[in-house]
Amino acid sequence: MRMRLFGATAIAALAWPHAVMAQGLSAEEAAQLRAEIAALKAQVSKLESRLDGVEAAAAAPVPAAGVVPGTPAPAQVASAAQPETKIGWKGSPLFSRGDASFKVKGRIQYDAGYVSAPKSVNDRAVGFSNELRRLRLGGEGKLGGGFGYKLETELSDNTVDLVDTYITYEHGKWLVTLGNHNQFQSLDELISDTAGSVMERAAFTDAFGFERRLGLSVQYQNGPILAQGGIFSDSADSLTNASDGPNGGDENNSFGLDGRLVFAPKLGPVQLHLAGSYHWRDFKRLSETPQRYRQRAFLHSINSRFLSTQAISAEGESHYGAEAGAIMGQWHVAGEAHWLRVFRPGLADPTFFGGYAEIGYYITKGDSRPYKAGIMGTADPKNPVSKGGPGAIQVNLRYDYLDMNDTGIIGGKQNAYIAGIIWTPINYLRFNMNYAHIRYDDAAILAGTRADYGVDVMGVRAELDF
Repeated sequence: MRMRLFGATAIAALAWPHAVMAQGLSAEEAAQLRAEIAALKAQVSKLESRLDGVEAAAAAPVPAAGVVPGTPAPAQVASAAQPETKIGWKGSPLFSRGDASFKVKGRIQYDAGYVSAPKSVNDRAVGFSNELRRLRLGGEGKLGGGFGYKLETELSDNTVDLVDTYITYEHGKWLVTLGNHNQFQSLDELISDTAGSVMERAAFTDAFGFERRLGLSVQYQNGPILAQGGIFSDSADSLTNASDGPNGGDENNSFGLDGRLVFAPKLGPVQLHLAGSYHWRDFKRLSETPQRYRQRAFLHSINSRFLSTQAISAEGESHYGAEAGAIMGQWHVAGEAHWLRVFRPGLADPTFFGGYAEIGYYITKGDSRPYKAGIMGTADPKNPVSKGGPGAIQVNLRYDYLDMNDTGIIGGKQNAYIAGIIWTPINYLRFNMNYAHIRYDDAAILAGTRADYGVDVMGVRAELDF
């Protein structure tokens, strides 16, 4: 701009005396003079254009060594190639970049309870008990290209165990999982322990030894159809447990086949759930570790098993179950029946049975159980305490039955009637209070000389899950 002003001033300065002189010139001389002034203006304009180019070159950044002028610098190319890392929040930090992500996971559960039994029951389980039910820490994420992972360790029963520890590959409607994970045994077992209707799962899931195991599974989902199947060995912890063999579990070669088929159509506002599963397992350790099937009086904070079979020399087992449920707004219903057959060489095979039926209702308006991939969840409060609301409040009733008497095996029976109320003030935090009345037949713990009696159980739980 400064040079343009200079050029205009110079032209004016040169042109002014000529204009004065032109007053005494002939027409021909004046025309020649005007031609000279025009030529002078053209030269000044050309100089200004060249000067603009020099100034622009001086202002441009100097390219790094080895970089061809006019091409992006390496840092600029890398910046364009790498997407921005985003940080979100889902109870803990969630880091994501493109199709890759990582999230910290954790869980804290504190339980306390009280068992009231006949005075003639002489067992330490009676009375007050409490425990840190679960302390879990880990992480999960996606690596890109359809690959993902999950790793969780848990402090429970004074031991550190591996929980979900696996690698996944997802492509369209297919999901492949390799590692320590659940075998699709039942709906109640697959529902997270922080999303269940009551503090503990149905009695048969614990009595029949449902647990995560090392294996390879495949899932396929297409609309309302979900098919799951896999081959599994033993749990990651059992493979390092000395009780599984003389060499600390290193020679444990047990394996099983598991499958589950779910049909879950949406009929207007109603989410239906119908499913069946089948499981077969070869223990491969008949002489070293006999099987026992047993169960506590609802609370996990007591170690006494009110129901228990004797040690059974078994070579394997098979079991199958049926599931049904529905979610209708604030209401839900669910029920299961499960049969387990124990293979005894040279003897009759006993078959045990367990099942439950439940109904639940959110008394807070707008709250409802979510449903995804064949599993029921827990509601995120529509009106959390953090926004001045009451949170989500759910009431549940459950009947829980277990029978482990068959073909000379006396493991006992239970009829349990359970009521629970769950308060979720904000996402990721729940408080659960339960009452259970349990009637026992052929109990393993005697009330004096009686094996048939009832107990009352109160339990409370505070849990944080993120």
